[in-house]
Amino acid sequence: MPKKKLALQIVQTLRQKGYEAYFVGGCVRDLLLRKKPKDFDIATDALPEAVQSLFPKTVPVGAQFGVILVVLEGHPFEVATFRADKGYQDGRRPTGVRFTNAKEDALRRDFTVNGLFYDPLGKKVMDWVSGRRDLKKKVIRAIGEPKKRFTEDKLRLLRAVRFASVLGFKIEPKTFAAVKKMPREIHRVSQERVRDELVKMFTGPHPALALTLLDKSGLLKEVLPEVHAMKGVRQPRAFHPEGDVFVHTRLLLEQMDSPDTVLAFGALLHDVGKPATYRRSDRIRFNGHDRVGARLAEKILERLRFSNDLKEKIVACVEGHMRFKDVRRMRESTLKKFLQRETFPTELEQHRIDCLASHGDLANWRFLKRKIKTLTREEIKPVPLLNGRDILELGHKEGPVVGKILRAVEERQLEGTLRTKEEALEWVKKGSFHE
Repeated sequence: MPKKKLALQIVQTLRQKGYEAYFVGGCVRDLLLRKKPKDFDIATDALPEAVQSLFPKTVPVGAQFGVILVVLEGHPFEVATFRADKGYQDGRRPTGVRFTNAKEDALRRDFTVNGLFYDPLGKKVMDWVSGRRDLKKKVIRAIGEPKKRFTEDKLRLLRAVRFASVLGFKIEPKTFAAVKKMPREIHRVSQERVRDELVKMFTGPHPALALTLLDKSGLLKEVLPEVHAMKGVRQPRAFHPEGDVFVHTRLLLEQMDSPDTVLAFGALLHDVGKPATYRRSDRIRFNGHDRVGARLAEKILERLRFSNDLKEKIVACVEGHMRFKDVRRMRESTLKKFLQRETFPTELEQHRIDCLASHGDLANWRFLKRKIKTLTREEIKPVPLLNGRDILELGHKEGPVVGKILRAVEERQLEGTLRTKEEALEWVKKGSFHE
């Protein structure tokens, strides 16, 4: 059953028992924007224990704050009792709550576009914060006093940027002014929370807008100082007529629309090694910036607590991005190994938008697209002709030499000079791998 219908069942169950119950927050915003909500949250005057008694499967994820997860058909729905927060000490969560009414619950929320309530039975929107007005104006505005909202929960500093960039909205001037006065406060938020907001921004429909707003707000220098360091780092006009490294990165992000996490952060960090490798002799050079950038990217991703899998893939995209300039000069075996890389499809797309954000020359990209079209999967990554046992049966002893021989056979197999197991065995017998 669709999530919306399941959420409606929860509202109906609560109503039948005499409680108020509404859809709240982001799902109401998305419905009014004619977008498909990812989740449906529900607010009610039913106390947590009452919610738990009405549904067979619940999880008390935040019962002390009035939040219960109701699970229907395997889908979790957050059901929260109307509340007002008593105070904040850690800059993230309230020290306590008191249960209240729907209007007061709306007034404690972060931004007007997230403070809307919707009665799905009566088809009525409750708006105590002028959220519908701001949706029409495409504005992100703090509810009440902006400084107070951001002081309560420092993550809201990043959320303001995230909502503006994902929705393509502007941040209301007083709200943005409050963000700009306290960017260093973001250090009171866990790196995992920061990471989650950055991922949502840069995998959204407007990643370049996210970068611009992070920069203008002062948050970029705090959460991604290595990216902020790209500002003002000049590049040779022959390759980068568009401007400095930061401008190039922003233009590259403009070429993307809702990329996956690997492409988004590979693109964002691909030139992060340039500030440290800037040299000027006959012209501006950034020798080794791909390798330096890969090490920096790894540190950034570790700091932000990315998974090892994502970290490895993003670092591969950063480290490999300069190889594309050599693809038409590569030996066939080297080229095929490049095409074998797990991250190659992402790297190829990153190369395309990298070119479009600079010199505009897509010759290497077109060359690789033709190669992919003409080569079969078996030609790119064939089944090995020999294995370790074959080498040992020829009289070689276990040790590094076995790997050396297998790599040499693989090279010639990819080049097309060895085509069968018999040819490979004969080649090894002759000792040709020493050549």
